[in-house]
Amino acid sequence: MNGGALIVGAGQAGVQLAVSLRDNGYDQSITLIGAEPRHPYQRPPLSKAFLAGAVDDASLELRTEAFYKTRRINVWPAERVTKLHLPAGSHGVVLTDHGCTMVFDRLALTVGARPRRLDVPGADLDGVCYLRTADDSERLRAHLASASNVVVIGGGFIGLEVASVARKQGSNVTVVDVADRLMSRAVAPVVSEFYRRAHVRRGTAVRLNTGVTAIEGVNGHVTGVLLDDGTRLPADVVLVGVGVVPRTELAEQLGLACEGGIVVDEFSRTSEPSVVAAGDCTVMPNPLTGLGLVRLESAPNAISQARTAAATLMGAPAPEPEVPWFWSDQYDLKLQIAGIADGYDRYEVDGDPDTERFSVRYFRGERLLAVNAVNSARDYLVVRKELSDHRRLA
Repeated sequence: MNGGALIVGAGQAGVQLAVSLRDNGYDQSITLIGAEPRHPYQRPPLSKAFLAGAVDDASLELRTEAFYKTRRINVWPAERVTKLHLPAGSHGVVLTDHGCTMVFDRLALTVGARPRRLDVPGADLDGVCYLRTADDSERLRAHLASASNVVVIGGGFIGLEVASVARKQGSNVTVVDVADRLMSRAVAPVVSEFYRRAHVRRGTAVRLNTGVTAIEGVNGHVTGVLLDDGTRLPADVVLVGVGVVPRTELAEQLGLACEGGIVVDEFSRTSEPSVVAAGDCTVMPNPLTGLGLVRLESAPNAISQARTAAATLMGAPAPEPEVPWFWSDQYDLKLQIAGIADGYDRYEVDGDPDTERFSVRYFRGERLLAVNAVNSARDYLVVRKELSDHRRLA
């Protein structure tokens, strides 16, 4: 590649950034490099419908090969960038693990994140799974097909979504978390308690305030999980869902500011203004208040940031940012989140959690910050619109 735009990372943010560059009139070459052997695909179904076998590989694809060809977007799968150079006043240079060298004029980092690993004895046994890629999901699905006992370490969204799939398939499931409530970083105690009870009602055991000291196995395969209170849980499969770590290695190589992610501003610019970044690898100013840095792990945020990054590379006005939103499917429960609840000092519950249809609105003082809606799409849409209207007036 001689000049043009280089996008490192071929996930949701990377594809959207390439498409948005073309939509903004960029007519030079665009190359999208991804380390995975697959063409770019969406991740949200990996812990939901794809894991359950309800959708196939083709349904995961973000765009067809014909689309990339028509839009003149060069997709390079199975290539990992190992070195980046940004010479002053000239082309940048990239080197991949297969020895390919390319030059570029414009650079975007959409490198995503990797699963946080569990550091206990036995964590490398067969049957101990993580979930980030389509290959991860396929491996986990194969293990679940014959599993009697499943232990999920981590009571966040990924862990609980996997727990619901495994339980619906007939496995005995136990969720273990060191925190005192489920999804503790994202929702209020009333929502955490609702989900604990909902999982227990459906036959899943939940162990809170509990750590894991070891994973046990026989002949290289997991057989159980040892807890810090001495309890041993039988396990044919262990899913570790204890968060992710943003991939900042290339950003650090370039000397870009990183604070738990690649730091970007509201225009998706890094500390080197000629370089943009988007998606799970970034931390950004709170899009509703502008205060503090937040990391939003969601496909909608990746898309929104990528559109902004493309506009920035083109010197075009940034599109109006969306109110952050997210969803989680667990059993027949759909949780929809709009806004960011960080810093709330009170919340109000609308509806009755016992009916499995309710919503929680978060406030700081009189300012509405966010909503969590369970099987209540109307409440979600009303608050999302209100947050969007407030942002336009701010």
